Amino acid sequence: MTYANDRARVFRELHAAGCFVIPNPWDLGSARVLVQLGFRALATTSSGFAWSRGCPDNGVTLDEALEHFRTLASGVEVAVNGDFEGGFAVEPEGVAAHMAKAVHTGLAGISIEDSTGNAAEPLFDFGLAVERVRAARRALDQSGRDVLLTGRSEGYLVGRADLAETIRRLTAYAEAGADCLYAPGLRTKEDIAAVASAVAPKPVNVLVGSDFTTVSALAQLGVRRISVGGALARAAWAGFLSAAKEIAERGTFAQLGHAVPFAEINGRFQGERV
Repeated sequence: MTYANDRARVFRELHAAGCFVIPNPWDLGSARVLVQLGFRALATTSSGFAWSRGCPDNGVTLDEALEHFRTLASGVEVAVNGDFEGGFAVEPEGVAAHMAKAVHTGLAGISIEDSTGNAAEPLFDFGLAVERVRAARRALDQSGRDVLLTGRSEGYLVGRADLAETIRRLTAYAEAGADCLYAPGLRTKEDIAAVASAVAPKPVNVLVGSDFTTVSALAQLGVRRISVGGALARAAWAGFLSAAKEIAERGTFAQLGHAVPFAEINGRFQGERV
């Protein structure tokens, strides 16, 4: 898969300097439009994809996630980073086995997170979390493909907004082999700058799901990569729900007047194939 190796190389180069946005499509159509708009790399969104399948975030199976990765990676001409959630396993051996499968889907990058899905204990024990990242790194290295690994700490999303603990985890993930570090939920300049400084020179990804910052502001804080998670999918659902609710509740169709013209959106897919 020469094209996959080439994209992995370009993806790493994007992380070497400056700051770039890696938006999150939820299907092949949204991915292709984002490429048309000029984005140089894309990342999947576990939530956006799950909603498109009619289930909640973290509700898809391993096989469904792998097929989604293959569809996007083979359907666009830019690097794709895969949101691999928690690796669909708890123990490091399971993470490694599943990572070995994911690396053959054509991804240029992949992430592994430390949330458990258990509200009582929302984060994996520190030692186990580090071993999970180390197992993911080992699987990627053994594949012979230079896939970029992002280590995620989910504390700010699961009610454990502890900056010191987040930094402890991210620095440990970096030492365990993560190439990029990511703590979704960080919002203040001080917290973002502290994380970027703590893991430097390795790059940091920041999640932007609302209008609280700008690309230039994050670049000044030392951020290398910006993603939007499920926010683009939520924006699309906002338009859908507004129009559908109007029809269901009022029997009127005013919101449809704001829809993208058929010729415009249809024209974006002329010549494309699944």
